[in-house]
Amino acid sequence: MSAMITPELVVLDKSLGNDRAGVIRRLAELVVAQGRADQVEGLFADALAREEKTATGIPGGIAIPHCRSTAVLEPTLAMARLEPKVDFGAKDGPADLVFFIAAPEGADQQHLKLLSKLARSLIKKDFTAALRAASSEQEIVALVEEALDAGPAKKEGGATSVNPESADPGTTTPPVAARTKRLIAVTACPTGIAHTYMAADSLVAAAKERGIDLQVETQGSSASTPLDPSVIAAADAVIFAVDVDVRDKHRFAGKPVINAPVKRGIDEPGVMVEEALAAADNPNARRVADSSTPGTHDDESGSESIGGQLKRALLTGVSYMIPFVAGGGLLIALGFLLGGYDITGFADDMVVNNSLWNLPTEFPETASGALGAYLGAVLFKIGALSMGFLVPALAGYIAYALADRPGIAPGFVAGAVAGFMGAGFLGAIVGGLLAGYVAMKIGKLSVPRWLRGLMPVVIIPLVASIVASGLMILILGGPIAGLTVALNDWLSGLTGAGALLLGVILGLMMAIDLGGPINKVAYAFAVAGLGAGTVANQAPWQIMAAVMAAGMVPPLAMALATVIDRRRFSLAERENGKAAWLLGSAFISEGAIPFAAADPLRVIPAGMLGSAVTGAIIMGTGVTSQAPHGGIFVFFAIGNVVMFVVAILVGMVISALAVVALKRFAVRKPVPAAASESVAA
Repeated sequence: MSAMITPELVVLDKSLGNDRAGVIRRLAELVVAQGRADQVEGLFADALAREEKTATGIPGGIAIPHCRSTAVLEPTLAMARLEPKVDFGAKDGPADLVFFIAAPEGADQQHLKLLSKLARSLIKKDFTAALRAASSEQEIVALVEEALDAGPAKKEGGATSVNPESADPGTTTPPVAARTKRLIAVTACPTGIAHTYMAADSLVAAAKERGIDLQVETQGSSASTPLDPSVIAAADAVIFAVDVDVRDKHRFAGKPVINAPVKRGIDEPGVMVEEALAAADNPNARRVADSSTPGTHDDESGSESIGGQLKRALLTGVSYMIPFVAGGGLLIALGFLLGGYDITGFADDMVVNNSLWNLPTEFPETASGALGAYLGAVLFKIGALSMGFLVPALAGYIAYALADRPGIAPGFVAGAVAGFMGAGFLGAIVGGLLAGYVAMKIGKLSVPRWLRGLMPVVIIPLVASIVASGLMILILGGPIAGLTVALNDWLSGLTGAGALLLGVILGLMMAIDLGGPINKVAYAFAVAGLGAGTVANQAPWQIMAAVMAAGMVPPLAMALATVIDRRRFSLAERENGKAAWLLGSAFISEGAIPFAAADPLRVIPAGMLGSAVTGAIIMGTGVTSQAPHGGIFVFFAIGNVVMFVVAILVGMVISALAVVALKRFAVRKPVPAAASESVAA
């Protein structure tokens, strides 16, 4: 195995730029120059993307930018001792020691373990002091190789533990009681190379100082050895220092929990340990949910506000409903493409009475022949059946978000009743919420042990279905159906200024928070009403087109702006601009978030301006979309696709020019550009 660091990969006491993006690019160039990677841009983009998820600066003037990339040919460490220091997001200030860890996408376990050892060594003060005192690149390499050869005396990738009785002599830790608190922790970061293990060691060290027994499960890239079930059972509380979902979280069900990003485990390990100890003594502390127990779908649900609970339930229902609508809408669009719009009157008979070997003799004149008519009818019917699940799926998964699996059945039933009553998606929302809350409340009842097994599969679905669906039929269904009819009539009657105003409002909502709650409300409104669209009533399809087109504008506009005036954007923003072309074209509004996060007061208003214009053009010209997602890639489902593209281009240009103008004339100082000089070894 070749050495992961060589003197040529070390830079001492030099400036590599005045921001973290500049430093990362220079180190990426160094790795490529040494033949360890084959593409600067690819390696830099992957490392910068990881940096934007969570800053890699840690206390002590250290930064560990890292990534796994297809551009890397062999595992590599590049190290820089910076002069002056550069901010990498640590709470205690900028960093002068920067280790750039570049791992191949398919790195083997041995290399990943060595990289994890290095990360763990960097939280040791004697090691970092030696790095700062080293006088040559060769001395740096020797120190790193010594750390890699020694490493921590514990199993990489698995459980790390400390026993209070093994604390160093001479510490001021108070005598250990007969039964000390026992804590467990899980650490995990998106990459699983550095932060996962550094957080684990920091928590272990903090626990050791307090005489506490702590065992950590590191769910990193170099494998994961789960904590022993007996250790979990004996624990008084659990710490989740994670940026990703904990694997098999159900193992910790019922334990008091402290949940925070993995970086907090590095920055504030002592605080997290103290919080876990306090939670262990608090009978009202937040606890890890058991997914098999109704009413405990989320381990933070106990502190969630009613508004937050409603928003989460609605968005969950919409997210699970979208596949039915997406598939169904596209199939219906393809059916119209092959069979013509008149296929709606022929589809049922054509599918039942014909086949590929018995093609129809009568079919719409607009169809592409007998075969096209038959295939169009088949696709239309499958799509229509898929769309038939829209209302039940929306209600079912709203209830699921509130009550977990016991809520699904009563939610689907309430949704079916809403459809039967003509209450549409509004009825689905009301029925789903009723079913979910009833199921959740029943699940929290204290019942005899012999009855507990029947609760989630019989009692809860039965009672919640009776209550929620009964209320829909007896009381709520009729008024909601009337409201739905009135809403559809209003939308269908929108012309002229009314339609333009609706387009403006939808455009503003799509751009104001770029995938946030307001954006999702507009999108949910459009998607939920999509199934009500018909050839005779295309207003819901127009709303869908307005929402999708307006949501495409901000990322496309930011991409264009980085081309119009590159100097007004940082290196990282210019890199994000390249990706924003594709993200915007695919209707992923979040592609503009990096720009908005860096300069919200200029980027967001500019994006809203262009999106509002686009929404107005779409509604004013009657453009339709039968697809709920996909952007320009579902062009075949767009009615008047030329005007759809024109509306997007107009909004894109307006927003791009607006943001450039704001950056030129409403800015105090220009964005510093990364240094461009070459790296000196």
